[in-house]
Amino acid sequence: MKTLREIMSTDCETVAPDQNIHQIAVMMEQNNIGFVPVVKNDKLIGVVTDRDLAVRGYAAKRPGSAQAEEVMTKNIVTATPDTTVDEAAKIMSQEMIRRLAVVENGSLVGIVAIGDLAIENHYDHLASGALSDISQHTDVPHH
Repeated sequence: MKTLREIMSTDCETVAPDQNIHQIAVMMEQNNIGFVPVVKNDKLIGVVTDRDLAVRGYAAKRPGSAQAEEVMTKNIVTATPDTTVDEAAKIMSQEMIRRLAVVENGSLVGIVAIGDLAIENHYDHLASGALSDISQHTDVPHH
């Protein structure tokens, strides 16, 4: 059984809690990403999603100089590198999330996107099922 350690992306963009949301938006645009972990003293403390920027940033009339910690999602769902791909698919489906932070001893070690689960054809049905479940609940806050 494959674990997240085998499929996770380890070259993740991260931001500090005091980084401004304009810089984060530019980073997302330049890297074609919609999810950036917020790290303080090597520990994962939250994530900023493109939705966080839109809802807690723009819609809340925050300036571009507002800090990441003002808009970030704090209570995020995480997994460990030893979590199996099957377990990760179930977590992502249950929590209705498209990306899962992989944490070891409180430190971010990687990210798994729902598409990463489909790398193995064996898990293609899990990823598409989870994505289908998630896509049907577009009004649910994403983590």
